[in-house]
Parts: sequence; C-alpha cells; structure tokens
Amino acid sequence: MTGLDRNQTPKTRPVDHKRTALVASLDVGTSKIACMIARLKPSPANDALRGRTHAVELIGYSQIQSRGVKAGSVVDLAECEQAVRQAVALAEGMAKVRVESVLLSVSGGRLQGQLVEAAADIRGGAVTADDVTRVTSTGMRHATGEGRTVLHALPVGYALDGVKGIRDPRGMVARQFGVDMNVVTADATVARNLMLVVERCHLNVEAMAASPYVAGLSVLTDDEADLGAAVVEMGAGSTTIATYSAGRFVHASGFALGGQHVTMDLARGVSACIADAERIKTLYGTVLTGGSDARELMSVPTAGEEHDAPQIVSRATIANIVRHRAEEIFEMVRDRLADSPFAAEPRARVVLSGGASQLTGTVELATRILNRPVRIGRPLGFGRLPNEAKSASFAVPTGLLVYPQYAHLEHVEPRHTRQLRTGTDGYFGKVGRWLREGF
Repeated sequence: MTGLDRNQTPKTRPVDHKRTALVASLDVGTSKIACMIARLKPSPANDALRGRTHAVELIGYSQIQSRGVKAGSVVDLAECEQAVRQAVALAEGMAKVRVESVLLSVSGGRLQGQLVEAAADIRGGAVTADDVTRVTSTGMRHATGEGRTVLHALPVGYALDGVKGIRDPRGMVARQFGVDMNVVTADATVARNLMLVVERCHLNVEAMAASPYVAGLSVLTDDEADLGAAVVEMGAGSTTIATYSAGRFVHASGFALGGQHVTMDLARGVSACIADAERIKTLYGTVLTGGSDARELMSVPTAGEEHDAPQIVSRATIANIVRHRAEEIFEMVRDRLADSPFAAEPRARVVLSGGASQLTGTVELATRILNRPVRIGRPLGFGRLPNEAKSASFAVPTGLLVYPQYAHLEHVEPRHTRQLRTGTDGYFGKVGRWLREGF
C-alpha cells in the first residue's frame, strides 16, 4: 500500500492575513468536474461570515461532464485524467493563468468522522505547542483504522486536568492536558487514486478536503454553525454529511447513493435511455405528487430502437419514481444524523447542497423526514459569481476556495512523519519547495 495509509493527506498552509493569494479548486464528481480559480484578497471582517479573512474573487472556472468516476471514486484513471486536464485547461484559459497546484475535494471512500479524546501528562508544567502537536498526533493515529487516511484532524476543544472547554491551552499550567478532536477519514485507496489522477496531469495536490465540510464553508452562515447545523451535500454518486456544533465541524459521514440513482430508477421505470432520463429528471423531476400536473401526460422516447413509438407517461408516475428514491436517501440521512452529535442539538437545522438537492420539493420532503428546519444552501459571500455557479451544485468547488482561510484550525502532522509517497516521484519531490517555505 502506498504511503497514504494511516497517514494524513496533503494539507495547505494557512493564507497570510495580509497577502493576496491565487488558489485553484478541483471538484472531481461523479457527474461533473468543476475547476475554479480565484484571487483571495485580504478583506475586513464580515459579520455573517466571521471566519473569512479574504474576499474570493473568481477569475476563471469550468464545469464539464465527468468521466471515469463512480460514487465519488476513480474507476478509470485514463478517462478521469483526460476530463481533469480538460476542466483545468478551460478554467486556465478563462483566468489567463497557469495552475500549478489545486485544492481537491473528496466525496467517496466512505467518509467517516469520529470524535476522539486524547490526553497526556505535561512534563514541564506549562502546555507548549509541542505538547499540543504530540497529543493531537496520538489521538489522530488512534482514530485511523487500517486502509484509511486522515482528511481532517480538527481540535474541537481542550481540557486541563479534566476541566473541559479550554479554548487555547498554550502557556497554561496543568499536570495533564487533553484534546477532543474530530478526525475525518476516508478509504486510503480512494484518496490515493484521486491524487494520482491530478498528479498525472502534472499538478500538485495542495490539500485534500472532505466535500461536506467545504460545502459548509461555502453555504453556512456563522449563526447557523453556532446554533448547530448539518450540511447534506447531495451529489450524483454519493451523499455526504458534515455536522456543526458551537461553530465547529464535529462530525462527518457519507454513503454511496445520490442523484444518479434517481436517474437510473427513471430510466428503468419508464424504459428510457439514461440521457433522456437525466433530462426528464432535470425538467420534470419533483418529489411532490398530487395537484393538477399529476394528470398531465408526456411522451418519452423509448430506449433501444429508434423507430419505436414513444411511450406516454404521466407526470405522477415520474414524481412517484423520484420520490421513492429521494425518501430513501433522506431516511439514510436521518439515520446518520441520529448517530451524530446533531441528535443532541434540538435547535439545529439542515442545509442541503449539491446538484441533487435541486429537485422540486426536496425541502418539503426533507423537512418531513428529518423533522428539522431545512433550506437549500447557495454559495455565500462570493463576488462576481457567474449565474450557473450561484447554485447549490457549486457549494463544494466554491467552498474549496474558502478553505485555505480555515486551514489554521487543523492539526498538521509534523513533517518527518508524513511519508506521502505516490509512486511518481513522491509528494515531497514536487511540493518540497512549498513545504520548506511553510514550516
């Protein structure tokens, strides 16, 4: 197994508060690949989005149909590589810059977050930055199973001699120091192959981040994160969830069901080809049944023979097929949320993002099944987004652009323990220059 197993995926260094930076995000999804290039410009604090130190100014973007990806995982290296090259080249052409490294999202590989407690005795009386790193590393390794890799290790809170709720322990005196942290892991193989695709395009992976976490960075207001929220990122091949409590990202999970399953159900249910089923879903897909349009009839081309007469299908039939699968997805979301810290937050709300959240009636259906207030999340606080990028389906690539501003919250493994070898010439060969500046 390559060096990602039980190790941390690449992490970006925090952006300097006073400097402008150029960043590129790459969201390799099951149905689309999106690449966005932006300038991060230092900006005064924003009340609704306190954590953001920079304004995000989009200078180039692209979205193309994905190839070689299933359920968020790469299944065909060559196909996926071609699609990534095309997406990046289109965005570069628009931005008139060359991209050297990208921020990469991960939605496949059975995302899983767990809250871990780690503690250690303090040797010198006062807690040092080294103590924090040592204890956090121990907790992180303890939480990482065989064949898994760490996407995020986020301290949620610290404890001194058993007293919890310490914001910053450094310099404080204690005999024992503890940390509670959210460790988010994914299948190492899935992360590894995503990295491999990007590296084959001669790009560095500057950082990898869990899709629902970065979607939350894009669509959640600070108030929502403070009161408690779950971001449900509804992609084509997977649905992933990030839970926030007291302003912090505390849990993640995911499963391999998404909008593509709705399309396949439609294709089977009305005997249409997949492209027609996708079009029917986009134009008429609704989870609401009843009303006058349910009796409306429409003709659907039959899959297979070109000369076959089209079939006549009622809108109610289509809505029923869509609703059944959407209900199944939200029931699975409900079960995942019941097993997360979200269950203990009675005032918490649910924010839906991703392309599959855009079916008509999803908010009503989700509200009924999850029994919480639900809204659709759209990218917040971005200057000059083109219209098509203002939708919920761009939560992940826009969130990746915001992510470097939050990188300082994460634990990063000390350099000597990060043997990230990737079969090409090693992660450090390429990023060594950038890392030497960063540490």
